[in-house]
Amino acid sequence: MAEQMNIADELLASMEQAVGIAEGTVQPGRVWTPPEINVANIRKRTGLSQARFAARYGFSAAAVRDWEQKRRMPEKAARTLLMLIDREPQAVERVLIGARCP
Repeated sequence: MAEQMNIADELLASMEQAVGIAEGTVQPGRVWTPPEINVANIRKRTGLSQARFAARYGFSAAAVRDWEQKRRMPEKAARTLLMLIDREPQAVERVLIGARCP
């Protein structure tokens, strides 16, 4: 089993990477941040109530309600899933059905 890095090792590795980036010897990694989305529009296009939408896709009903009322913003992973639900709902359904069946 591989040894896990402790926090000091992780910090040291991060510092070494930062120096490499500053010196031009290491390319910085890219971080993709999903854009802001309109959860209410996505849900309404599915034809589902807030409760059914939440249950189908693994969100809490309270989270869906808060997202739609702009009290909270979905985290990156949730925004990514919501984008997939919006653009490729059948693909998401196939994956979720496969995950539910052993």
